[in-house]
Amino acid sequence: MTDARLRRGRGSLAVSFFVQGVTFALLVTRIPAIQDRYGISDGLLPVFLAAVPILAGVASVATEKVVARVGPAVVLRWAQPFVLLALLAVGVGSELWAVAVALGLFGLAVGALDASMNMLGVSLQRAYGRSIMLGFHASYSLGGIAGASLAWVGAHWHLSLFASYLPVVAVLLPVAFVGSRWYVAGGAGPVEEAGESKGSGIAFKLLLPLCLVMTFAYIGDSTVSNWSAKYLQDVLGSSEELATVPYNAYMVTTLLGRAVGDFGVRRLGAAVVVRGGAVLGGLGFALVAVAPGAWAGIAGFTVLGLGLSVIVPQTFAAAGRLFPGNSDAAVARLNVFNYVGFLVGSPLVGALGDAWSYRGAMVVPMALVLVTVVYATSFGSREARYGGGHERPRTVDVG
Repeated sequence: MTDARLRRGRGSLAVSFFVQGVTFALLVTRIPAIQDRYGISDGLLPVFLAAVPILAGVASVATEKVVARVGPAVVLRWAQPFVLLALLAVGVGSELWAVAVALGLFGLAVGALDASMNMLGVSLQRAYGRSIMLGFHASYSLGGIAGASLAWVGAHWHLSLFASYLPVVAVLLPVAFVGSRWYVAGGAGPVEEAGESKGSGIAFKLLLPLCLVMTFAYIGDSTVSNWSAKYLQDVLGSSEELATVPYNAYMVTTLLGRAVGDFGVRRLGAAVVVRGGAVLGGLGFALVAVAPGAWAGIAGFTVLGLGLSVIVPQTFAAAGRLFPGNSDAAVARLNVFNYVGFLVGSPLVGALGDAWSYRGAMVVPMALVLVTVVYATSFGSREARYGGGHERPRTVDVG
């Protein structure tokens, strides 16, 4: 495989991550507006929020079977436009059943998209021979910033959901589809190292620590995605306009953490980087829980983004290291726990908030994120400074 082809594949995949960041941010930062448009009660909202990751998890499992036949590039090429169209559908209807259908389709499509996107990222990292996975997720964070900013514009000008979503989908749909022509998989992995799984099977006991880390990270992330706007508005007394800022601030520091994260992995090793991220994430939740006002809450979400930014990309990379001969299947199964985290996190915070207090509810994801410190050794020794045993210090320097 030529260096030029790998560079094109890396660039087109980064665009895909960016588009998905925009799309997801436009959905989650307008949850209060979606709730108002369709008359969704506070008690029913967690059900809607839980349905999306359940369906996404089902789609991720199915994607493992599909990519074995057609490859992850084909799945991603068609899943991304479907996600964009499902987002647009969320802004079209007025009845409860309409948003239920739209969110259901969004969940199914996003499960296939997330799995195939990270499969390609892991395989390209293997081909590069150095840590680049955080860079892809940095593109996602950049998209999240753009999407949250567009959501702020929509809230500021009191635009309908459809008016907010239509121009974005009209621009991103052709960009995503044209860019998909350069998707490329990185090819087969190198010889396995000691401690890695032998053969093509997936030993769940080896994958389990990473599954737990993925779950805890997404419980934290889903708390920000689904509840930050509502927390700022209802608990800290902000305006609807200001309530869109925490997710944006979170994505800014997530971008910064991921932009320098690959360098940190190369210098210190993935385990050290993940451990430090977990500690910062716990500190961010603590600041949110005790925040006296809106801007202090935004500061907490800002610290939280810096901490959580490194955990998920390195978890996918570690799965590729453990199962180099079957990384697509490992990523697909690990990706399910992305949605387990969302499934647990969204209703858990909502239930604790209703039964106790939303401030107190923030302590639970804080504690779970800190548990990641215990599992940091699953990301490799300090000598594995490229984020996984399959990443070679210098094989082919491509870009």
